[in-house]
Amino acid sequence: MLNGIRIFVSDNAWRKILDDLGAVVVDKPAGADVNLDALGIDAPIHPMELKAIVLDAMDVGPMMMRIFDRPVRLPRMQLQIVKNLYQSGGMTGADLRAAIGVAPDVTTHAVDNAIYQLRKTFGRDFIQNKNGVYTIGKL
Repeated sequence: MLNGIRIFVSDNAWRKILDDLGAVVVDKPAGADVNLDALGIDAPIHPMELKAIVLDAMDVGPMMMRIFDRPVRLPRMQLQIVKNLYQSGGMTGADLRAAIGVAPDVTTHAVDNAIYQLRKTFGRDFIQNKNGVYTIGKL
């Protein structure tokens, strides 16, 4: 659920929960994508609520550096696509649209258009589609 996201938290109970959700729990805030202590979350909380809070709080700058090896600024939808595909390791088109907030029954080409623009900018192999699953590929 939180695969690969580096999270700092000092509380051992939260550390266990985050580890169970697939996050990489780090020992120092400087090496984290998210500092959970700074968010002041009160338990109990549903895992999906926790995921939403973490993803909203995540500083995407370090993640973009890991993906592109340089600072990159993207339009909102392109950023959401890259962020979701990177964090999940791959998503179907329907799951990707849902993660971005596009209703599944809405007819729109906004996501397809954003993927096209990403491929145009970073190369055809950057966003790959294998058997209906989109993934981050090569730059």
